[in-house]
Amino acid sequence: MPTKYIFFTGGVVSSVGKGVTAAATGLLLKSRGFKVTVQKLDPYINVDPGTMSPYQHGEVYVLDDGAETDLDLGHYERFVDIRLGRFSNFTTGQVYAEVISKERHGDYLGGTIQVIPHITNEIKRRIALVGKETGAEVVILEIGGTVGDIESHPFVEALRQLRNEVGLENCFFVHVTWLPFIGATQELKTKPTQHSVSALRSIGISPNMIIARSDFPVEDELCDKIALFCDVDRRAVVPMVTAQVLYEVPLLLEKAGVGDYIVERLGLQARATPDWAPWKHLVEEVRKPKPIVNIALVGKYVELKDAYMSVREAIKHAALSMGVEAEIQWVHSADLEKGKGWDEVKAADGIIVPGGFGSRGIEGKIQAAGYARENKIPYLGLCLGMQVMCVEFARNVLGHEDANSTEFDRSTKYPVIDLMLEQRAITDMGGTMRLGLYPCMLQPGTKAAEAYGEERV
Repeated sequence: MPTKYIFFTGGVVSSVGKGVTAAATGLLLKSRGFKVTVQKLDPYINVDPGTMSPYQHGEVYVLDDGAETDLDLGHYERFVDIRLGRFSNFTTGQVYAEVISKERHGDYLGGTIQVIPHITNEIKRRIALVGKETGAEVVILEIGGTVGDIESHPFVEALRQLRNEVGLENCFFVHVTWLPFIGATQELKTKPTQHSVSALRSIGISPNMIIARSDFPVEDELCDKIALFCDVDRRAVVPMVTAQVLYEVPLLLEKAGVGDYIVERLGLQARATPDWAPWKHLVEEVRKPKPIVNIALVGKYVELKDAYMSVREAIKHAALSMGVEAEIQWVHSADLEKGKGWDEVKAADGIIVPGGFGSRGIEGKIQAAGYARENKIPYLGLCLGMQVMCVEFARNVLGHEDANSTEFDRSTKYPVIDLMLEQRAITDMGGTMRLGLYPCMLQPGTKAAEAYGEERV
């Protein structure tokens, strides 16, 4: 069968849950027997988010092949239970870099390079690539940002062209919007959604479905109004109130008939009947009262918790599997250097120090590692968190007071953490680290080998 495409756009404001909705929709279709993949199109000009500040972009989610991608890909993998690759996320920066490289190479034979058709053609090429690489029958694409953003216009235009090329019957557009609540009148407003759909239609795209997000219950009359003013089938106006449990979203979409409606509109026949019992059990377990385990997460970007999205979700999943509830205490490592935040660290049942870059707050992380070692508190060091463990041990156990990482002190006499030999000639910052899965051989007799019980992990 021809590849089916489901496009997710956002309206009114960003951060309305478009990525979670796209991921949950992928699960709806996978549960009906279709092979699904998901792709994120990011309009920013950076080549990838690897060098972007977590305060601006949130977490950088690393894939198995080492690609540094948007945090929404974490949602895709967790919900749909698939492993994605670097073709599952691309940016304006990558698109322009490719087109400019071809122009310098002479591929366009002196032609004038323009947004249409050259940039849009490259976007469409990359969209087609994800289907070819994965063999997916249904490709779900999320466009970052909000309709109307100047950065996203080439992407939306590319989708309009793609719709005409692959056929209306093979495309489905979902527009995720926000219904603001006006406190003075105690009512939800649909006007911003109407304007957002109008902006989308001015580009040549009419949504097939509108997901109306809100923190408050959405009355049927409002859905009727949205359907009328936005020219969308009433069945395709889906109110989506903020869920207390993130993993309840697929159940809410299923209850609203989203899966059946999309399958019907794309002319598909479900090959399997969804079994939602495991997901219902998961949600029930999350809601069930459980013993509390306090985890101190000592980081540099704790003001924006999305900077540690996958770490946070991993903690929740691990706690759930052990029948406990993890309460994360967010501790800024720079505060520990000033004597603040230690009450949370000392009250913790476990300490996690995740990754980060730069010297700010490093001594606080080292102090946290030292406290865990001295008081036998379970400690998990991720990336930089592991490195500060080594620095702390060298300083306070081996007696090398000057021990450090050369990232923070190039002149240290005891560089217990240093660049790998093959990395020393690299001067660029973006996309140069060794990331992703690789075969790690554990030395027999070490604690690591004992913990894993295998020589190769």
